[in-house]
Amino acid sequence: MIDVYEECPVYKNDLLTLRQTTLEDAAELLECYADPKAVPFFNSDNCHGDDFHYTLIERMKQAIEFWDFSYRNRYFVRWTVMANRTNEIIGTVEMFHRIAEDEFNHYGVLRIDLKSEYEKQEYIDAILKVVNASFYTLFNVKSILTKAFPAAKERLMALKENGYQPLGRPFMIYGDYAVRTID
Repeated sequence: MIDVYEECPVYKNDLLTLRQTTLEDAAELLECYADPKAVPFFNSDNCHGDDFHYTLIERMKQAIEFWDFSYRNRYFVRWTVMANRTNEIIGTVEMFHRIAEDEFNHYGVLRIDLKSEYEKQEYIDAILKVVNASFYTLFNVKSILTKAFPAAKERLMALKENGYQPLGRPFMIYGDYAVRTID
């Protein structure tokens, strides 16, 4: 088994490529994080007040530098999501193995941030297929939690199609989570 914090894998399917986020992605990622239609779908739970709405390239670069710091310190991994047809950067995916003294200890937490025009079932489905095939083993978890606001209809459809079910109770103090568990 590879150590994701030693060697970050690249994932590619027919629609998308996921590769580790780098500072060179800042300008294109700013298009996602400055998108006022996309921001309401971002999961900023437990992010110390950061809503991920960035309008300045300097702030986007700071975020990427923090993501790199977090990777080097084994906190989480952030992948850049690219549309294969156009090579356009359309967002990011974050994943980590959660360690806490509560019922969600050793769960994976998945964040998916996409430009609003890509907040579509087709793209989310392609991401979830990568997650379901690889992230359980990669992060040594049996359950993955991810946020899906009630207004995120396309995301909710993709989650359901890929075996995620509403959590039905708060995750920490936060609502609107779905979970998928494997044996």
